[in-house]
Amino acid sequence: MPELPEVEVVRRGLERWVAGRTVEAVEVLHPRAVRRHAGGGADFAARLRGETIGVPQRRGKYLWLPLEGGHQSVLGHLGMSGQLLVQPLDAPDEKHLRIRVRFEDDRGTELRFVDQRTFGGLSLHENTPDGLPDVIAHIARDPLDPLFDEGAYHLALRAKRTTVKRALLDQSLISGVGNIYADEALWRAKLHYERPTANLTRPRSAELLGHVRDVMNAALAVGGTSFDSLYVNVNGESGYFDRSLDAYGREDEPCRRCGTPMRRRPWMNRSSYFCPRCQRPPRVSS
Repeated sequence: MPELPEVEVVRRGLERWVAGRTVEAVEVLHPRAVRRHAGGGADFAARLRGETIGVPQRRGKYLWLPLEGGHQSVLGHLGMSGQLLVQPLDAPDEKHLRIRVRFEDDRGTELRFVDQRTFGGLSLHENTPDGLPDVIAHIARDPLDPLFDEGAYHLALRAKRTTVKRALLDQSLISGVGNIYADEALWRAKLHYERPTANLTRPRSAELLGHVRDVMNAALAVGGTSFDSLYVNVNGESGYFDRSLDAYGREDEPCRRCGTPMRRRPWMNRSSYFCPRCQRPPRVSS
């Protein structure tokens, strides 16, 4: 699934091409694309007609389009293969086009939601007083958020009594970090993914957060990570950070730091990639 850098790249594109535009019509082409909208496709289309889109927002991996007035937002669930594309009006329909949004202006482009696997979708929600769609009010701030509280995060880590990678993926503690960037940050910090958080010192947790921010900013600079054609920005372009990955996907390749072959281990229905020399597993107490 797309992580913070990929979603932020899409958000920036939407801010450039969609913010401030008024919806003329919405066409829902597949019911699953609006299954999270309680009223169904016809209600979704009717309620968006005539609304003006504000500046797109993001928290962690979650992206939404606030509607002017501040009371409601369109939440975008990208899922495994969802794409929000800005296309010319006369561009051929994509094979897996699910929703089309046309605007009242003469800029000659429309917003399309394309989703091959139909795990994603769009839905309309009431906003909290903080301006978040109410269904994601529980999501923590992400590490690139200026209001992210490092001290509170460290205390939460110590109290959680879990392992460090589980904590990085816990969206109630810190949002936006997924499997790829967790492995990258842990490699940079020389921490094994099963390291307990209970004995993680404040300097070590601060160092890890620094690596999380660094790897995400590096990914942002090149448009995110694309392993196939399913992740693209609003113009249909892929990201290139996969060419710079130090850990994820590099099983049996030499560690870029010490030369030891990288390893992959099954982990929570995913995989963890690590260097067995640089990231030694924690000692098991007898």
